[in-house]
Amino acid sequence: MNIHGILGEQTTDYPTQYSPETLYPIARSIGRDAIGWQDDKLNVGVDWWHAFEMSWLNTQGISQVAMARFSIPASSPFIVESKSLKLYLNSLNFTEFNNWQAVETLIAKDLSKCVQAAVQVELFALNNNDSGLLITQPAGVCIDNALADSTDKVALSLHPDASLLKVDSVDADAQQNGSQTFTFYSNLLRSNCPVTNQPDWGTLAVTMTSEKAVNQANMLRYILSFRQHNGFHEQCVEQIFADLSQYYEPSALMVRAWYTRRGGIDINPCRLSESSLLPTPSRLIRQ
Repeated sequence: MNIHGILGEQTTDYPTQYSPETLYPIARSIGRDAIGWQDDKLNVGVDWWHAFEMSWLNTQGISQVAMARFSIPASSPFIVESKSLKLYLNSLNFTEFNNWQAVETLIAKDLSKCVQAAVQVELFALNNNDSGLLITQPAGVCIDNALADSTDKVALSLHPDASLLKVDSVDADAQQNGSQTFTFYSNLLRSNCPVTNQPDWGTLAVTMTSEKAVNQANMLRYILSFRQHNGFHEQCVEQIFADLSQYYEPSALMVRAWYTRRGGIDINPCRLSESSLLPTPSRLIRQ
């Protein structure tokens, strides 16, 4: 994956004046071409970005602080490079605004132009207990101990390995009568930034309705196969969505991830088989 931009630079100039040109778009097609799956099936969902270092000036020149959520539709042709977003937000630190609504409006305009789709922007006060940024817990069963009784050593894969999802036809855990809904999560998702090679850690959650049963041990092996994979957060979630769709042939599927914060920003992609499955955006304790 060949990507250029501010993220890959070793030295960076931090703007002190409003600089929308800092925002750097990255085509979603780069990651989706690597997956080799139908792009339109990956267009349903949202990428929720949370920013915790938001600041600007009021008309008295007094610094204002807030938290923010940016909701980027999965159908957008582009995502925004994370470091360029941080620099853009920093460029607002000494810009005066009449009110919070003016800040939301400007950021929404600039991000929408960057990703070429309508981006929703919400600002939250630090003392707002009803902000929607409260800590929650993933639904379902945690599968992180699914290999506790196994004596097999888990190999380090260079690339995600969907073949690990397959189970022996006589495996009792793979037998099931009719369709069933599975809800589970893992805190062990790890991948690498394709630009800097820095590790990205996240919690992965899946809700899936399928006639094939989920073998938790094999599912965990599959998630662990991402540990040395170079891919953006959005691309990793889309790869998992595509692999689960192809193997399990689900009638309904939701794949989402909460990635830990870097540079004051966390990224939380969510992909769905249909828009009606869209969950409420949330944060986890590790974020």
